[in-house]
Amino acid sequence: MAATRRPGRNHLFIPGPTNIPERVLRAMHVPSEDHRSPSFPELVKPLLQDSKMVFGSTAGTVILFPSSGTGIWESALSNTLCRGDTVLTSRYGQFSHLWIDMAQRLGLDVVVQDEEWGTGADPQKIEGALRADKDHKIKAVMVVHNETATGVTSDIGAVRKAIDAAGHPALLFVDGISSIGSLPFYMDDWKVDCAIAGSQKGFMLPAGLGLICISPKALKIAEGGTGRNDRLGHAYFAWKDQLAANATGYFPYTPVLPLLYGLREALAIVKEEGLENVYHRHHVLAEATRQAVAAWGLKPCAKEPKWNSDTVTAIVVPEGADAAKVISHAYERYNLSLGAGLSKVAGKVFRIGHLGDLNELSLLGAIAGAEMAMIDCGIKVTPGSGVAAASSYLRENPLHKA
Repeated sequence: MAATRRPGRNHLFIPGPTNIPERVLRAMHVPSEDHRSPSFPELVKPLLQDSKMVFGSTAGTVILFPSSGTGIWESALSNTLCRGDTVLTSRYGQFSHLWIDMAQRLGLDVVVQDEEWGTGADPQKIEGALRADKDHKIKAVMVVHNETATGVTSDIGAVRKAIDAAGHPALLFVDGISSIGSLPFYMDDWKVDCAIAGSQKGFMLPAGLGLICISPKALKIAEGGTGRNDRLGHAYFAWKDQLAANATGYFPYTPVLPLLYGLREALAIVKEEGLENVYHRHHVLAEATRQAVAAWGLKPCAKEPKWNSDTVTAIVVPEGADAAKVISHAYERYNLSLGAGLSKVAGKVFRIGHLGDLNELSLLGAIAGAEMAMIDCGIKVTPGSGVAAASSYLRENPLHKA
């Protein structure tokens, strides 16, 4: 039997890839071209400069790789560290775990501070570990800013204060894949050394373009400023090759042309809205989602309000319910894509991603669909309760500040 056509569009509310604005889609609809042509730098050079705005940096250097964010993790580690180096990190979700796994597989010694899932990095524990490291064996601190598996945001400013209070020279690497372009991110103020982003989240693009903003301190180390010559191996992700080609407006290998044109348009959209408005909009949409969760009588995975993410809410289903069934039913019955629970929280949570190109009515559609799917799956929530709570909040809280 042939599949029945679904009218309308799929409602995408996973925490990435996110919805792509029509303007960006049109901008990416370009023919192939010569990426060695004399005019190509007219596209590339402004991108490398304008992208820094979204990282909250003027001093940093941006490199664009044909890659997912995971590849950018690897570039940060392999260009600055040596085999056997020690790095310090916190683990509180699937993505912080995967970054640890990568570091170990690359040959690094990883000191892991395990935190309860639903919480984030503990600046006091980080400071304590750094104070105890009298010989400065720890070369980098790695922190996932926004852990999408649990809907938790860590305080990077507090982590920087902890490093400074310990008087430690470690580099600070931050995974901002699901935060940069959506949540306040101030690379220069926080003295982040490598800020990692992916095109498919706040940048509102398809997956496939990895972005990294690098501090002068990290660049100096990558260039051999410490005199060390036993670097981790890297070829595709070599900063040196990229920077040499970028200086003249080119790339060392074939770039992802449509995504570069899409990035140009996405940056224009961000400029038009204004970054502070972007941050405020994400906070309002996130709070409306949390109002809906409370009205359903449920709780977010984040253990306390201070951990709440403004890009994704992980919602804990009641004991005995299966979140995976809610997700599959929402997709099959209502053409709504919700985020799945990962690893420790698989089957226990479903996630509503509220980042990227969204407004009030977009979000209300997702809340209504999630509400209907839960009721269909036997979860006892009052019909209309989440929608009513979210809509009441949204009516009182405009997306943009006056």
